[in-house]
Amino acid sequence: MDQNYKQQRHKERQQQLKAEVDKKISAATQDKALLLVLTGDGKGKSTAGFGTVARAVGHGLNAAVVQFIKGSWDCGERNLLQQHGVEFAVMATGFTWETQNREADIAAAELVWAEAERFLQDERLQLVLLDELTYMLSYHYLDLDRVVRAIEQRPASQHLVITGRNCHRRLIDMADTVSEIQNIKHAFDAGIQVQKGVDW
Repeated sequence: MDQNYKQQRHKERQQQLKAEVDKKISAATQDKALLLVLTGDGKGKSTAGFGTVARAVGHGLNAAVVQFIKGSWDCGERNLLQQHGVEFAVMATGFTWETQNREADIAAAELVWAEAERFLQDERLQLVLLDELTYMLSYHYLDLDRVVRAIEQRPASQHLVITGRNCHRRLIDMADTVSEIQNIKHAFDAGIQVQKGVDW
């Protein structure tokens, strides 16, 4: 098979692909704020969520972040984004296997959820990240109906990103975009310590 034939076949395939993409772009006429869900058992959900926040801030949008199941330890994303006007609300109790106190965790979740509701009512915010929210629902720390109501009633121009494992079906059904990150291999399982600047 000669080189000219290969080049011609490649060009034809790319032209067909371009036509399909152009058709989808032309059909995408609806302009609305998005609800994105990043779920699954793999590493990178929060990282992707923070990447979306960084992208929004880079375009001059106002953003806020709520961190559930995070401790008071140093957070690279928070260090950077707060310098650019991103407001944070942090549960700051650490992981549930560290606190081992369900009542205290529920109280902490309620407090930080009140901050989340404030963000979700703020028309000045064009993007809100609810990092690890899914755990609050699967552990029954927060009332699902209350969470759904706040999401549904947020300003029409406000994008929302939700991260965490085992996302509740109602949130998945509500979402415009859902990505599932799978765990193929993880350094921690091989006994490698978490790395500053990469893992946290």
